[in-house]
Amino acid sequence: MRAAKRLVIKIGSALLVDRVSGLRHDWLAALALDVAEAKARGTDVVIVSSGSIALGRTVLGLPHAELALEQSQAAAAVGQIRLARAYEEVLAPHGIVTGQVLVTLEDTQDRRRYLNSRATMETLLGLGVVPIVNENDTVATDEIRYGDNDRLAAQIAVTVGADQLILLSDVDGFYSANPKEDASAVRFDVVEKITPALEAMAGDPISGLSKGGMKTKVMAAKTAVAGGCAMAIMEGSVLRPLQALAHGAARTWFVSQADPQLARKRWINAMKPRGEVHVDAGAVAALRLGKSLLPAGVSGVSGAFGRGDPVAIVGPGGAVLGKGLVRYTAVEARAIAGHKSSEIAQILGSVGRAALIHRDDMVL
Repeated sequence: MRAAKRLVIKIGSALLVDRVSGLRHDWLAALALDVAEAKARGTDVVIVSSGSIALGRTVLGLPHAELALEQSQAAAAVGQIRLARAYEEVLAPHGIVTGQVLVTLEDTQDRRRYLNSRATMETLLGLGVVPIVNENDTVATDEIRYGDNDRLAAQIAVTVGADQLILLSDVDGFYSANPKEDASAVRFDVVEKITPALEAMAGDPISGLSKGGMKTKVMAAKTAVAGGCAMAIMEGSVLRPLQALAHGAARTWFVSQADPQLARKRWINAMKPRGEVHVDAGAVAALRLGKSLLPAGVSGVSGAFGRGDPVAIVGPGGAVLGKGLVRYTAVEARAIAGHKSSEIAQILGSVGRAALIHRDDMVL
């Protein structure tokens, strides 16, 4: 775990919030030590945190039973501000800046929103910020919800190209059955491949605060490993859980067989292009050096595509050099083709991305 270059940590409500006393501040302060240690090693850290509804319902005195949608959204509105402040207060003494990122399922399913989310997260991480990510429960309806932060954490891990995802949970790994109901249940230390038989072993949620049971964790694992990210499930109530994990605490690792960047390149390469972007010789040379494609190197645009759509990158001789997810519509791309990035705002009337296709969204 200490070798991770980019680490996503998912924190469940049951760890973060006590039904009676509210936020478990001592536990969170201890976790901040783990995060500071990871940052000191040069690891990028993203935290996907549950807890806004659990915090808010405690403040508002709402019942422990299932809440109506509008009650959940009200609780989230009250709890989210407290959740963000809590992370800021425990990480600031370590010189760590935090940022709040609220997302919905639509933000990762829609390619345009996905690219915007990815660009924002990359910028935050590049500036040394620890993003605190949560589902935007105040506005999300059932149709645009993840519904649990296990799968959200896996999608965020894939979005940012993380190589490891740690689910801090109320169980110490993946078992052959629910260990609280079946004494013969066996924990798997390592899962090399997620099979239908293994998926059938997943049970239902154990705690009353969290929505994500083992089924959602296995679904998260499938998303993570497909994106080149290894995933661990561990019991996280111990102080400094990441330190405990590094020292051999009980856990289950779901192993990925691919590198995150390679997995992303394969995903892009499998897409059907919606158009073509023709580039000049200078752009070809820059692309082969690992550079992004700037508007100045574009000699022509064909097809009808939107922001985030896949396009073919075509060289001067007509050969397809690769594919990429474009950051402008076809109309916008034609308008800025051949121009410097500094001229985009004047041409389009708004400030845009410097690159037409970023190198991270391209496969040659």
